[in-house]
Amino acid sequence: MNNIEFVGLDMLTLGALGAASALLVVLIISFRSRGRVFCQYLKHMSGIELNPKMVNRVFKHNGRAGIRDLLIDLIIQEDLADPSRVVTPESKPDRSIYDSGVFER
Repeated sequence: MNNIEFVGLDMLTLGALGAASALLVVLIISFRSRGRVFCQYLKHMSGIELNPKMVNRVFKHNGRAGIRDLLIDLIIQEDLADPSRVVTPESKPDRSIYDSGVFER
């Protein structure tokens, strides 16, 4: 036991290494869970459910633009699947959101 003697500087170094490794673990966990968080947020905000594995795969192959294209395609599919909403080239634009008072201060 007398072979290992900790000096104040050594304890400071160990503390700094411990804090740095804890931050590194938090960073790795946050990057690994961003697909899951995105899917949860999307489900909450729009009702569209995605698989986090699919989101991670699309992001890996196509980047942010691929996720944006995937999301736009899904929104279009959701709109086309709604039987109460029929949009034709002759139909007037739906401006009900502007009349709802959402954009007023």
